[in-house]
Amino acid sequence: MQRPTGVTIIAVLAAIGGIFGILGGLTLIGLGGFIAASGVKGGAFAPILGLLLLAYGLLALVLAYGFWNLKPWAWTLGVGLQAAGIVIDILQFVNDSTQLVSAIISIAIAAAILWYLFQPHVKAAFGQT
Repeated sequence: MQRPTGVTIIAVLAAIGGIFGILGGLTLIGLGGFIAASGVKGGAFAPILGLLLLAYGLLALVLAYGFWNLKPWAWTLGVGLQAAGIVIDILQFVNDSTQLVSAIISIAIAAAILWYLFQPHVKAAFGQT
C-alpha cells in the first residue's frame, strides 16, 4: 500500500524533531556540569533533562522510521506518544498556568494527529483494523 501523504509529513517532522532532540540532549549532557556549577536555578537537573531529551530524540527517530516504512508497531507507538503528549501538556499547564496558549496549541496538534491516525485509510496503511 502507498504511504498516505500525512504519514509522510509526520515521519519527516518526527525525524527532524528526533535529530534536534538528540543534539539538544547531547548538549545538555555535555554542558550539564557547567550549568550546574554556574549556579543557575535547577542547573543540577540539566544532565537528567539531557538524557530525557536524548531518549525522546531516539524514540522520535524510531517513530519516523516506522512511519516511513508503514510498520504496524509505528501506528501504536504514534498513538501512544500523542496521548502521552496530551497528558504531559495538561500536567505542565496545571504546574504553570501561564502557559495556557502553548498548552492549547500543543494539545490541539496532538489531537489532530490522533484524529488523523484513526482515519480508516491511515489505519489500513499500517495494517490496523
